[in-house]
Amino acid sequence: MLRFLWLASRGHRLRPWRSRYLLWRIETYWGLHADQISPRQFRAFVWEHRGELWRFLKWAARMHKAST
Repeated sequence: MLRFLWLASRGHRLRPWRSRYLLWRIETYWGLHADQISPRQFRAFVWEHRGELWRFLKWAARMHKAST
């Protein structure tokens, strides 16, 4: 499950709110422009949508396992 997070935050693992990929995903999901997402908004998004994000991570792990 953590494999997706590891790959998605590549280059920004200690500061995932700087990951262009994660910001882009939040932009397409939430509607905020990626350039305007602050670390505080990033954490708020993750906390508010933690259930959905957890389900997505479990799905991504199943898809990865099925493909190998």
